[in-house]
Amino acid sequence: MAEWNYEILWKETMNQMKGELNEQEFAMWFNLEYLSATEQEIAIAVPSSFYKDQVKQRYQGYIENKLTELMGKEVSVSFEVKPKNQNDDKILSGSSEKNYQKTEKKDVSEKPKTAEKPNHPQLRKDYIFDFYVIGDNNSFASNAALAIGRNPGTAYNPFLIYGGVGLGKTHLMQAIGNYVYDNSNMKVIYITAESFTNEFIQAIRDNQTAAFKNKYRFVDVLLIDDIHFLQKKLETQEELFHTFNALYDANKQMVFTCDRPVSELKNLSDRLRSRFERGLNVDLQPPSYETRFAILKKKIEVENVHIPDEVVALVSKNVSTNIRDLEAALTKLIAYAKLVGKPITVETAQQQLKDVFASPRQTNMSLEIIQRVVAEYFSLSVNDLKSKKKTQNIVFPRQLSMYITREITEYSTTEVGQAFGGRDHTTVMHACQKIEDKIRSDPTLDSTIQSLIRMIKEYNAKS
Repeated sequence: MAEWNYEILWKETMNQMKGELNEQEFAMWFNLEYLSATEQEIAIAVPSSFYKDQVKQRYQGYIENKLTELMGKEVSVSFEVKPKNQNDDKILSGSSEKNYQKTEKKDVSEKPKTAEKPNHPQLRKDYIFDFYVIGDNNSFASNAALAIGRNPGTAYNPFLIYGGVGLGKTHLMQAIGNYVYDNSNMKVIYITAESFTNEFIQAIRDNQTAAFKNKYRFVDVLLIDDIHFLQKKLETQEELFHTFNALYDANKQMVFTCDRPVSELKNLSDRLRSRFERGLNVDLQPPSYETRFAILKKKIEVENVHIPDEVVALVSKNVSTNIRDLEAALTKLIAYAKLVGKPITVETAQQQLKDVFASPRQTNMSLEIIQRVVAEYFSLSVNDLKSKKKTQNIVFPRQLSMYITREITEYSTTEVGQAFGGRDHTTVMHACQKIEDKIRSDPTLDSTIQSLIRMIKEYNAKS
């Protein structure tokens, strides 16, 4: 078959897959272009290495089956990284996004900057993609954020970023806002959920609700931080629900952050919860050692100070909770060096950060240790906690283990569920709720939990 026929075959394959997949999924993962072909293989271009890995893992078999079905013989697919222009790789590594050329009519870089803009009044000027270090823990979220920055209000709307304290949610959200603001004339508003609530209450008191509605329902990009604050705020939830609908219907971009998956929020209306879950939800995990090292090196570069790599390695190894703690440790070292006028050495770092390094929060608590301590306390085996047995003498310790794990570690409900016999995250949420209910009805249970936590920490310190 001539090569040009393979290209026609590829186009037909894409058309059929577009009809079989939902619109958002196709727009997100099928940014693929035909390159060339042999008798047995078609070469396809993808825009980045991250994109290549995800498409291979998720869809290679599906694509090859579709091609084989159309051709009547087996055809394999290979992927080659071919950025759309020379700046794409820089963008995906977080090093230069401002020269990215337009890919769609709505691309915010379509409008050239005619004069230097003042900084956005609500956004931190250092919260940009240039200063956001990408690693395994945040690559999906950061690439999605970059795509939103280039084309707000299209495929990923709303966009919700969730994760623990200090993992970079606000930085990533504001990076979207700064990118759109710097490269277009779009109106961008950033606000925390608490401030949104207070402003709404004030508008009611001052009889200015119409002005409040107009402010938030006629923006191009709305960024609301920490939506977990909206729990129990029923009137504010109602107002945000209508604001959401107005913006969504007008194809205006919305970005939210939360400290946990929306499904775990209590006292949130079902219809608002469904709106938050309608678009793309991504989570940020604690950074790996390599990412922590890269974050510190980037921070050192920005601060223009000299810190030996062995000191960077020491801090990266011993501060593993989140980016905020990591940067706080580095800031302390830089301040010491400037105030005392001495170079930073490994010995200096160990002395100045000894309390940080010894903090229980920095200890990589093992799930196995939690399971072992709780199992021994209740005269059970770890396998009992992981089993499918539903007798009361096993169910209660299992729920208690899950509750304690969520209390003293950064593991997500999905990770906890997997560690306890491959259970669903909703089972973990139910277990935590049951223990919270028991604590309210039985005050002595809290002292038992605290005793177990002390035993777990002592066991962990010895191991």
